[in-house]
Amino acid sequence: MSKDFDYIVIGSGAAGSVVASRLAQAKVGSVCVLEAGGSNRKLLVDIPAGFVRNLQNPKMMWQFGSEPTEQTGDRSVYLPQGKILGGSTSINGLVYNRGQAQDFDHWGSLGNVGWSYLDVLPYFRKSESYERSESQYRGGSGPIRVGGPEQTHPLCDSFIDAVADLSGVPKHNDYNAASQTGTGYYQRFIHKGKRENVAGRYLDTLKAQNNVQVIANTLATKLNFANGRAVSVQCIHEGQSVKFAANKEVLVCAGTINSATLLQRSGIGDGQHLQSIETPVVHHLPGVGENFQDHFFARMAFRLNDGVDSLNMQAKGWRLGREIMRWAVGRPSILAWSPSVAYAFLNSKVLLGGDVSPADRPDFQFVFSHGSYRPGRIYELDSFPAVTCGFTQQRPISRGTVKITSPNIDDKPTVQPNYLQADEDKRMAIAGVKIARQIMQREAFSSVLREEQFPGTQLQTDDEILKFVQDTGNTGYHLVGTCKMGPARDALAVVDADLCVHGLHGVRVIDASVMPTVTSSNTCAATIMIGEKAADMIIND
Repeated sequence: MSKDFDYIVIGSGAAGSVVASRLAQAKVGSVCVLEAGGSNRKLLVDIPAGFVRNLQNPKMMWQFGSEPTEQTGDRSVYLPQGKILGGSTSINGLVYNRGQAQDFDHWGSLGNVGWSYLDVLPYFRKSESYERSESQYRGGSGPIRVGGPEQTHPLCDSFIDAVADLSGVPKHNDYNAASQTGTGYYQRFIHKGKRENVAGRYLDTLKAQNNVQVIANTLATKLNFANGRAVSVQCIHEGQSVKFAANKEVLVCAGTINSATLLQRSGIGDGQHLQSIETPVVHHLPGVGENFQDHFFARMAFRLNDGVDSLNMQAKGWRLGREIMRWAVGRPSILAWSPSVAYAFLNSKVLLGGDVSPADRPDFQFVFSHGSYRPGRIYELDSFPAVTCGFTQQRPISRGTVKITSPNIDDKPTVQPNYLQADEDKRMAIAGVKIARQIMQREAFSSVLREEQFPGTQLQTDDEILKFVQDTGNTGYHLVGTCKMGPARDALAVVDADLCVHGLHGVRVIDASVMPTVTSSNTCAATIMIGEKAADMIIND
């Protein structure tokens, strides 16, 4: 096993696999990928519905949790991150959602030259093969195969009809093209019933090349510097301390929590905090671990009349066995559903009143599934027919932090998203419940809906609704922002527009942690785009 490379990529997730693959293809030098987890060649990775089993598997997930606050009902919110080849793309919820053009234009307006929508659109297109057709918005020859579901369901159709009836938004629009506003079935990282992950679609295509090496089960613990330049990575490999030298650059692609904590353990971060936990300061950079953002997700369950055929019924007994057999022979099956099936991107002012302008864009993402889950359980189906309508505020105001508590790799960091800290986020949480109720009360559900099961119509006041969201809400799994991209004049910026760490040489951060603000969407597609764009910048350098 070689220990000397031109480029060392830490993490094989949505950005890391992309960067490593593109550098290897360009033959700009030797590339090493260090992955803390193991192989993703597992049946429950291939099966989209395996998501619900993998989510709490410590062999495949980093087991992080938020600090309890009053705004989360004094609960710790479970914040898993992928610890496996392919990173979170091997275990996530499979939704392909880029975000809104205005998200990236906002990044550009913050001083990040080259990150406006028209700058990043080519990299979204480069990464995908869209099943319908190539266009000015969609790619047709990229590694990731993106498409809609191979099957539909009457209950999901009812949701789509109800949203369109309530709001007047278009049905079955391509929300990753000209406009996000609308309702329909999600586009997914699924091809012929199996999960698409970046390790499989980017790294596995390089087997014939000898300039890239993927080393699994290898935990990066610290970056080493000489005269302000990253020169090597300290790791634990098979229980032994190992050092890998980087002749050109170290590319940190470890994810929003792990990238920030790796920099901090390496002495890069707020000097006062690092000194307080006896970590030698290499470079004072106070933004490391700040600006932490996530979507806070709330879900409601609606019980259906007995005999209605929801997912809850299809996943029981002999019918589940039949679905397993259908998946095994490549036929449409419930095992090929993603957890989020139908979407609605809506503006709350349109539905709840307010001064609406042409510039207003969706501020809510609603998620519908033709099944329901037991309260307090992670994706454990109810025993009666029911459906789920969930929602998240697309652009939350609240900001949190990620901080190491000691230089010891075994000590977990303090992770504090500060969910619902901002008054605007509280207001939007209440609005989300009210809109979901409006959707489910439309004519499209009148013949099948029995009652609001969770939380129940007894909750009516704003205070009652807010407490419900606080007590039951969960992560959207869209963690971003802890290594914020921005110009040097930004006190919290960690990397510049080339994703180079401010004040240091030979080290970049390339993952969702560099997002200045969370996208109005799931974050996987945008993180892949970041990997594509970063690879181009490195190659051009």
